Amino acid sequence: MATIKDIAELAGVSIATVSRVLNYDPALSVTDETRKRIMEAAEELSYKKRPAKKTAAKKIAIIHWYTEKEEMEDLYYLSIRHGIERRCQQQDIQFANYFYDELKDIKFDQLQGIIAIGKFSLGQVAEIAGVTRNIVFADCNPDDEVYDSVIIDFDKASKKIIDYLNEKGHKSIGYIGGRETYKGSSVEIADQREMSFRSYMAEKGLLQNEMIYIGSFSVASGYSLMKQVISILGERLPTAFFAGNDSIAIGCLRALHEENIPVPERVNIIGLNDISVSKYVFPALSTLKVHTELMGETALELLLERIDGRRVAKKIFIGTELVIRKSSF
Repeated sequence: MATIKDIAELAGVSIATVSRVLNYDPALSVTDETRKRIMEAAEELSYKKRPAKKTAAKKIAIIHWYTEKEEMEDLYYLSIRHGIERRCQQQDIQFANYFYDELKDIKFDQLQGIIAIGKFSLGQVAEIAGVTRNIVFADCNPDDEVYDSVIIDFDKASKKIIDYLNEKGHKSIGYIGGRETYKGSSVEIADQREMSFRSYMAEKGLLQNEMIYIGSFSVASGYSLMKQVISILGERLPTAFFAGNDSIAIGCLRALHEENIPVPERVNIIGLNDISVSKYVFPALSTLKVHTELMGETALELLLERIDGRRVAKKIFIGTELVIRKSSF
């Protein structure tokens, strides 16, 4: 059976670094490349963690802001949930899934904590916090002085995509994104990807507002928006597009294909998330990979710390990495 020492030798790092990475130590600062190398070494050696200390008595709830249908259409949140569930199964922790509108049905006296996945308004956060102090938010950060959270630095992620496209010679770059609303509200949530695109492109003197189109984070929206862009801009179509997520990017690819606009020869497309189907579309989608299952696993580790008595809030950023395939040069 492979050991941590074997992984350290294969990955070229210390045993302590391997141990802290495999145990999702939030205080550890390593590069995304190092973390990836360790994970790949562990997989290559078929490493299996020894059973954790007994946690069979623990039972938690996973609360989703997406409906089941919405979750299937946007695999980002589904993948976070799978990460939580997998780690629960590894540690013999009981869990139950609820959608936000089922909150009243939860028997909170039988639970020790909650992981809330998605975006929640301050009112919704207060409602959840009214039943337990042990809460971790995955994909939002309501108050980093009060609540634990596991999030993506979308500002840094957006800049990483723009910098890559600039390095490849693209100056005319469009953005096709989406906005979301809190459940039971029509108020749109400001999206960091869009804001960062606008500000960073303006900083570089490259911002063209007529090349920004906003809908929802879905394949259908990406398709219809790209059709609209092609119709309006014609020959002024940008040489590259940053799509707010992979679902949007896949819709964009279909629209470009139907209009006989070659990708990447005429237009480059880069998405964000690296959902499982991204490598199978044509052309295979370049994207910024988000380690969504790791988000879920880390959220559970934080919750267990809360249950065991930690009271100081933690905010954990999950790293991202560019995955360049055939939809961009």
